[in-house]
Amino acid sequence: LRSAVETAARIKDPEQQRRLMDIIQEDVKRLDRLITDISGASRLDAELARAHLERVDVRRLLKALVQVHESTDAADQTALELDMSSDEKMYVVGIESRIVQVVQNLIGNAFSFTPPGKSVRLAATRDDGMVQITVDDDGPGIPEDNLASVFERFYSERPDSEQFGTHSGLGLSISRQIVEALGGTIKAANRYDSN
Repeated sequence: LRSAVETAARIKDPEQQRRLMDIIQEDVKRLDRLITDISGASRLDAELARAHLERVDVRRLLKALVQVHESTDAADQTALELDMSSDEKMYVVGIESRIVQVVQNLIGNAFSFTPPGKSVRLAATRDDGMVQITVDDDGPGIPEDNLASVFERFYSERPDSEQFGTHSGLGLSISRQIVEALGGTIKAANRYDSN
């Protein structure tokens, strides 16, 4: 950013100045996203400690997320399917807005890696007194050595088609922070075809 600003001051060609200004604006946006994400992550522990826990209806929450997706332009590119094969009530004790943040983050990551024409699948099941939410996609998967690393701060492995700096590498780390503060666990796994 400093180099681009210094160079822009010396260049007289308006077209080259415009290109440098575009670079500067993108860098400023990237830094703003990074600072905002770091600031949010820093405040999160204190917020979670003070927050009032409530009973959250997971079925209603997931249905609402799918409805929101269906009403956006993104639905034309990638479908979000909901599998609620059981009519069983599914409640958790937590903070609804933060659970939504986690699921939206996981869905957003899944969309990033889902090939055109494929869908992202969202499901919830009850297992041994716990509610398990699964976000499943048909992307390339995660290298086995990195399955735990994806939840570390600043880890970022993005599709080649995405512009550099679009993500801070904090989303999954923040998701883990929220889930663990609420007494849950979060993990990544690859799905292998049986054929």
